[in-house]
Amino acid sequence: MRIALTGEALIDFTASEAGTLAFLGHEGGSPLNTAVACARLGEPTGFLTQLSTDLFGERLLRFLERNGVDTSFILRSDAPSTLAFVERTPQTNRYAFYTRASADATWAPEPLPQLPADCRFLHFGSISLLQEPAASRIADLVTANAGRRVIVFDPNVRPSLIPDMAEYRVRVMDWFAMADLVKLSDEDAELLAPGQPVDALAAECLRAGAHAVIVTRGGAGATLWRTGHDPLTVAAPRIEVVDTIGAGDTFTAGLSVALLAQGVEHPAQLGQLADEAWRQVMRFAATAAALNCTREGADPPTLEAVRAALAQQDDGPALSQS
Repeated sequence: MRIALTGEALIDFTASEAGTLAFLGHEGGSPLNTAVACARLGEPTGFLTQLSTDLFGERLLRFLERNGVDTSFILRSDAPSTLAFVERTPQTNRYAFYTRASADATWAPEPLPQLPADCRFLHFGSISLLQEPAASRIADLVTANAGRRVIVFDPNVRPSLIPDMAEYRVRVMDWFAMADLVKLSDEDAELLAPGQPVDALAAECLRAGAHAVIVTRGGAGATLWRTGHDPLTVAAPRIEVVDTIGAGDTFTAGLSVALLAQGVEHPAQLGQLADEAWRQVMRFAATAAALNCTREGADPPTLEAVRAALAQQDDGPALSQS
């Protein structure tokens, strides 16, 4: 296991037709999507969570196993599975979550899991940090691994689940301080620091202790900030967008996979990596995310598909996933 992820695993019910109550179910949750993306991109990946023994939990477990994710750290519970309902709009996706006392929200391993020695990256974030006791145990796990592994934080802000946004913004600063690499979307940035320039929020993350901060802007690309370096921006590949669900999760996975390919295994290396190497990392991540958007739902590409798309980009036509 080279990459470990912790957090929620849920069933996404996506509206199949506008204005109706017809929904199609898919395995989801930001950490689960990222775990599957890492595995499809060729890195040995493990997932730490608690799944229900209900029919949804069984489906989630089988889905992870089919995609080659190590499930040996997954606990089971008779608590219900987390469910999310997603309605697409022309601008974004709207969510309704059912998380109270669910299996993943009540994850509280004792003692803490001991990650294998070859695990170099640990991801945390998303709605799992909004429910106890899981939030506290995730923080304990991250703290126990600080300095020994690259800690990646993606807040994946969901306002419908946050009763007090002002309090949440204060808590996020604590999570920034625990991370070596912070990945945000421009929507996350606006929710966390309304009206504030993105580079000011990135600087705040760096002052909190992060070695690198990346903000994605959909079709406008992504920008990297590091202390002592100029910002670095990469363009997004030209694609025909079918669905954006899972794009950010796939981008985050692409970062870790590509950083490992560059030899990054320790936090300090994030600040030491050359700009051109970072450009390659971000281009890989952006291409993986773009390919995810060419299909319905969260459906990350394989490593072979990303390599083929990278080779194709210089030739000009829009990307498509086979």
